[in-house]
Amino acid sequence: MANQAIPPKLRHFSRTLLKWDKDKNDRPMPWKGEKDPYKIWISEIILQQTRVDQGMDYYIRFIKNFPRLQDLAKASDEKVLKLWEGLGYYSRCRNLLSTARYINDSLNGEFPSSYESIISLKGIGPYTAAAISSFAFGLPHAVIDGNVFRVISRLTGIDQPVDSTEGKKIFSGIAQEWLDKKQAGKYNQAIMDFGATVCKPQQPLCTECPFRSSCFAFQNSKVNDLPVKAKKQKLRQRFFYYFILSHKKEKAVRLREKKDIWLGLYEFPLIETAAAASQEQLIRMAEKNGWLKKGAYSFKALSKTHKQLLSHQKLEGQFIEIELLNKPKETGWQWVNKALMKKLAFPRFINNYLENRL
Repeated sequence: MANQAIPPKLRHFSRTLLKWDKDKNDRPMPWKGEKDPYKIWISEIILQQTRVDQGMDYYIRFIKNFPRLQDLAKASDEKVLKLWEGLGYYSRCRNLLSTARYINDSLNGEFPSSYESIISLKGIGPYTAAAISSFAFGLPHAVIDGNVFRVISRLTGIDQPVDSTEGKKIFSGIAQEWLDKKQAGKYNQAIMDFGATVCKPQQPLCTECPFRSSCFAFQNSKVNDLPVKAKKQKLRQRFFYYFILSHKKEKAVRLREKKDIWLGLYEFPLIETAAAASQEQLIRMAEKNGWLKKGAYSFKALSKTHKQLLSHQKLEGQFIEIELLNKPKETGWQWVNKALMKKLAFPRFINNYLENRL
């Protein structure tokens, strides 16, 4: 940690920040100023997955389809997952459904109004609980997300890794200390907007920053060095080969039920390998599995290699198109036509292929 006391001007951080918010901040978002805890919750969970500009359409679609918590609670898993499709981190979507049903069934549909009761809900952590409690109920809890970490680290010069246990404790303490407790919701929205539009990760607008004269990073040419993150976790390499098995006008799909990525989404019959495999190797494996019988199928196409980078995994693979004379007797498979397939929720890895094939 840099050996520097917090500059005197930062003692009035909240006052300066709220003045910037009033005079300069014109960041439009459909949930801004929202007081309905349900809608705030939806926006915050979506924004954990994606940037504001991409998440906006998801939020609008969600609220259009499920304007009230009760509507979400009564919706089918398939419909909700389909709307979530493309955001990733599907466990958060399943937690969203589970919590909506719990509130509807066990709390008479009333969203909890205290920080302690909100954070006790499944899928809601300190950040989301602080956002909901401050935006909806005006409670004095500071949000701490990537934007807030970055602003505090640069202003103070603290170089403790923001993703370490000690770092989170330090930054959370400062965030709570700086919070304007009488205007908690407005302050929380302002600091996140400031981090997203001025104190940006790349090419921050330091010349427009009202804190530049007291910013440790700016004054010491360390803007690009802060915040500090711990060493990244090594990515796990996985090879996915999907068989697009067609019989007449139907294709075989199955629901992912194993506790792994994409739980609850649909996929085609999959062969996962430890290393890249050739077409010949894959065909032999499919024959060994009983999916293909010699003389009873025809090979149609092998797709280009598709790739996707997840938080801790790197996926690579291809799609093998096969026409079958007869359907294999495989349990757990469903045979669906083109119209039904479009209603099913698939992971992005598969959708990238389907967009050009269906």
